[in-house]
Amino acid sequence: FSFLPASPEVTINYRHSLPVITLTLPTRSERCQFTVKPTVTTVGVFLQDVQREDKGIEKAEVFATDGSKVSDATLMEVLLMNDFKLVINNTAYGVSSPVKDKLSSERATEMEDIKSLVHRLFVALHLEDHQIKKERELLQKLDYLKEELLPLEQMKARIMDSADAKTSRLLWVGLALMSTQGGALAWLTWWVYSWDIMEPVTYFITYGSAMAFYAYFVLTKQ
Repeated sequence: FSFLPASPEVTINYRHSLPVITLTLPTRSERCQFTVKPTVTTVGVFLQDVQREDKGIEKAEVFATDGSKVSDATLMEVLLMNDFKLVINNTAYGVSSPVKDKLSSERATEMEDIKSLVHRLFVALHLEDHQIKKERELLQKLDYLKEELLPLEQMKARIMDSADAKTSRLLWVGLALMSTQGGALAWLTWWVYSWDIMEPVTYFITYGSAMAFYAYFVLTKQ
């Protein structure tokens, strides 16, 4: 197969602490993103997702940089630790391992806490199998919770944008009403009636507006 070194067509970035692999589908010539759970997803599952997305892909494999084939049972967490080659329809793309500091500080802190907990369990029980099992369970729960929180974070952002837009509209409407009121009072004072007639009217309008704003403050505390 042909090999394209350092190809930008396959990139790996982190989004919400999960690796996102972006590649160009050969048949459709479209960029497609695949979000993987490194502690759960295997190489075989990832390749199946790629082939499912583009029916024109007849063969998809992963090789190490030394040319040895990576087993389909290998976890993506292990694969992403080093550079590798992604082979699609006899064309191989060089994929660079994501830089370590791309991990968010939150993810790094959580990982350190989990490792510390697992170490204490190992010291207390001296059971290596128990250590590995517990670490996997915690990491799987962490990935699951992050995936569950993602829609809520997106919903929060939409609500905040909607609230800001509504507040801006209300402020402009208030300014327009105040301008209209001032113009109407000026017109009635200097062109229709006299100041002697309009003075008590403007007084009660001003006092009524103050009462309305105070009532709004009492009801909303804002």
